[in-house]
Amino acid sequence: MDPKPTKRRILTDKTIPNALARNPEFAEESKMYQDLLDMERKLDWTTMKKRSEIQDTLSRHPTTTRTLRLFLSHSVSSQPWQTGPDGPENPNVETGEGVPSWQLKVEGRMLELPNQRPKDRPPLRKLSTMVKRMVVELDRDPSLYPGGNIVEWPSGAPGQHPPLDGFTVRRTGDNLTNVRVVLYLDHQPPQFKVHPELANVIAIREESRIGVVQALWNYIKVNGLQDKVDRKLIRADDRLKPIFGNLDPIPFHKLPELVNRYLAPPDPILLHYTIDPSLPPSEKPVAWDVEIRTEDVSLRQKISTVLNHTKESGEELGRLDEQIAIHAQSLSNAHLKRTFLTSFADDPSTFIQTWLESQSRDLETVLGCGPNDGATLRMEDLRRSEYFRLPWVEEAIAVQEGMRVGSGGK
Repeated sequence: MDPKPTKRRILTDKTIPNALARNPEFAEESKMYQDLLDMERKLDWTTMKKRSEIQDTLSRHPTTTRTLRLFLSHSVSSQPWQTGPDGPENPNVETGEGVPSWQLKVEGRMLELPNQRPKDRPPLRKLSTMVKRMVVELDRDPSLYPGGNIVEWPSGAPGQHPPLDGFTVRRTGDNLTNVRVVLYLDHQPPQFKVHPELANVIAIREESRIGVVQALWNYIKVNGLQDKVDRKLIRADDRLKPIFGNLDPIPFHKLPELVNRYLAPPDPILLHYTIDPSLPPSEKPVAWDVEIRTEDVSLRQKISTVLNHTKESGEELGRLDEQIAIHAQSLSNAHLKRTFLTSFADDPSTFIQTWLESQSRDLETVLGCGPNDGATLRMEDLRRSEYFRLPWVEEAIAVQEGMRVGSGGK
């Protein structure tokens, strides 16, 4: 059976010995090194704090406001001005071939940000991924065109339809038709229209639920509406009293519930368009620009890049710290060796005698034998008065007396 590999111990102590730091020969260099260690600790703390803030920002899914450009256009086929006075030959009503008709196209794309590098551009999103619901209303004579005057997408469950670049509505007819397109955008996070009563207080007309709660909380903090004794209670001022009603004061945790009462779905986007089959369609589509809240993919990529770079830098800094710790340990060992040899060179006889006595005591302690049958005290130590002035003697006497009094002894 192969033995398990031994895990290498990683040195982490980068400090130099105090005796070496206080040595006048190395005082200046030691102070510079200690200043570097202090600066490193401050920098590590700041880096850790910023990294935590960046990770918190990333977990909240940063959003931004982008511009969605919508295009409406149409084309016609088999119209009288196209087929001539004699009309088409053998029109097929079932297949629609030769029957006057027109096609309405609804297209859209997200505009690119100015001065954005190609590698920072997020992947293109299809129009259907930015629309929750679309309704096309055709203003036509019901007696001539009884059905199909209202088209809705999606008609099924969400996610049932594949992503689409645009929508096409095809109908037969040669009469002028007014079209109204109703678009419900898929904002991320979902947006809500704020009731005017609350909007006048926080100066926000449309925002996400979290954004409205945060704006209301900022208003409360700026105006000092927290209760002076119980900070969890919010007291209404003159502007908030109509909103709070009978709930004044209101607990802090009920603010989201209160805000929900003043939120409503946002108004849809309304687009009006006219189709005149008797005229050739325009070569250029009609365009509208609308704002949509969406996830900031570019910022998310930048944050991820910074975090990955920080991780790689952290690994490199860890290797450098280990090398510094190894050098600091080598310096400490060299200092101990130098002190040992210097003491030996100054007074070899006394040094050897002291060293042998120390080694003898250590050996008796390890083996549990000696003149005191395993005790850690030597008789020659007991004969010295300095031995009883050591810091631990008073504590030992206090413990011994406590045990004696507790046992009822005298």
